[in-house]
Amino acid sequence: MESLALEQMLRDRARNHGVLVPDLLIPRLLAYYSLLARWNARMNLTSLSDPQQAIDRLLLEPIKAGQSVPAGRAVVDLGSGGGSPAIPLALACGARSLVMIESKARKAAFLREAIRHVGLAGTVECARFEDVLPKMRKSADLVSIRAVRVDEGVLTLVRPALAAGGEALLFVSSPVELNATGGLKVDRTIMLLPTLGSRAVFLKMK
Repeated sequence: MESLALEQMLRDRARNHGVLVPDLLIPRLLAYYSLLARWNARMNLTSLSDPQQAIDRLLLEPIKAGQSVPAGRAVVDLGSGGGSPAIPLALACGARSLVMIESKARKAAFLREAIRHVGLAGTVECARFEDVLPKMRKSADLVSIRAVRVDEGVLTLVRPALAAGGEALLFVSSPVELNATGGLKVDRTIMLLPTLGSRAVFLKMK
């Protein structure tokens, strides 16, 4: 898809969902999306083949979530895969830094290229998050989780990595009841794209 058509689609989808996308952000979002599409032709980074669905899920959901995150945060993303929600989220909230944790080497290589391509201050840890998080004590202002199944073990690892006032951000596609919180509590829930039923659930220390 040509860049002008892609930009128009992004603007149209954002308007349809009531998501404000600043003009200054659009070139970096499109650069990320175009790079993702090129790499996805060679390896499986996302299963979303329809451009409208991909823009909704990969760009607009994390942008909407990022607008509820204070600027200047140190963001850590678990199981980063193709870079969403991490990269659009970090762009939208003006993150101070971004650490993406991805255990698969080829995906980690893409993530390194992506942060260079969009000009993000970020690093990629090619390892299991279970091995990385214990080394990150009190260093993350925000830990984002979408592609990882959330259970007591995951949240127990996340909690010590959070700095004072830090939060865990869960991307969910349906109402969720967290029986296992790992010492965290639900602070607020934000509707992302109502037509998809997607929500951002923010957890803080008890």
